[in-house]
Amino acid sequence: MTDLFAPFALDFFQHALLGGALVAVLCAVVGTWVVIRGMAFLGEALAHGMLPGVALATVLGLPVLVGGALSAVAMSVGIGALQRRARLSYDTSIGLLFVSMLALGVIIISHSGSFATDATAILFGDILAIGPGDLVLLAVAATVGVGVAALCHRPLVALALDARIAQVLGLRPRLAQAALVGLVTLAVVASYQAVGSMLVVGLLLAPAVAAGSWTTRIPTRMLLAAVLGILAVAVGLLVSWFAATAAGASVAAAAIAIALVSWALRAALTAIRAAAHTEAHSAAASSALRDPATAAPVAPDAGAETPATAPSVSIRS
Repeated sequence: MTDLFAPFALDFFQHALLGGALVAVLCAVVGTWVVIRGMAFLGEALAHGMLPGVALATVLGLPVLVGGALSAVAMSVGIGALQRRARLSYDTSIGLLFVSMLALGVIIISHSGSFATDATAILFGDILAIGPGDLVLLAVAATVGVGVAALCHRPLVALALDARIAQVLGLRPRLAQAALVGLVTLAVVASYQAVGSMLVVGLLLAPAVAAGSWTTRIPTRMLLAAVLGILAVAVGLLVSWFAATAAGASVAAAAIAIALVSWALRAALTAIRAAAHTEAHSAAASSALRDPATAAPVAPDAGAETPATAPSVSIRS
């Protein structure tokens, strides 16, 4: 057992765990809304949409997070522009820009002298290279993301129910939608170094999906998703250390595995409860047949007159 946790004594491993935990918290908050609103395709598109900016920043020796952020913001603006001016549907606009940005990113990388190294780091991340400066940036990103989500909670809930209701209530659904797109952009850019642009959606979606099997309240779902995300980071790092696998891919795979296990446990629990309920009904029916005194009253004859009764209505708040 001591050997299992030995890697956590190393400084770079601690940095990776802490940085991954900050990313997990941010992705849990944003990912919950992404799952509720069905915006997984947008998250995937933004993950690839930041590729040109990251690639250009890598080639020029500039901060990659800045390049990725500018590229992702440009793609978000482009999606809105295509919707308004070209009158394309939301998914069509995303699909067009998704392919365009991905192709542009690959073209930029192919012109660099270290194509293989740059492509690997960009696509799959390098969580073990997170340093103290990166931790500060991730802490700021997580704080901003959680703060914006808290401030926009009511508008986002109303928007998830019906945009018209949000408009009537004066909650400005367009601003809420823009805030949500901004949160997705922030989560994707912040998660880039941990799991790369190819795997970021796994960390964004899987913990939120896993948490959704156990709770329906949004704040509770976010909290549980954060715990499961941090667990995925720890498990993925340990698997990477002992199995000599890519750290970012191991973290993403651990998150997916946790989602699958959560779904399987929930399905098994539901099946057990259903079987117990059926067995209880069967036992009650058998007991009633053996002892007529405990049987339900016999219904009146169809031809007999019975007083009219109003139907019972139950309204749950």
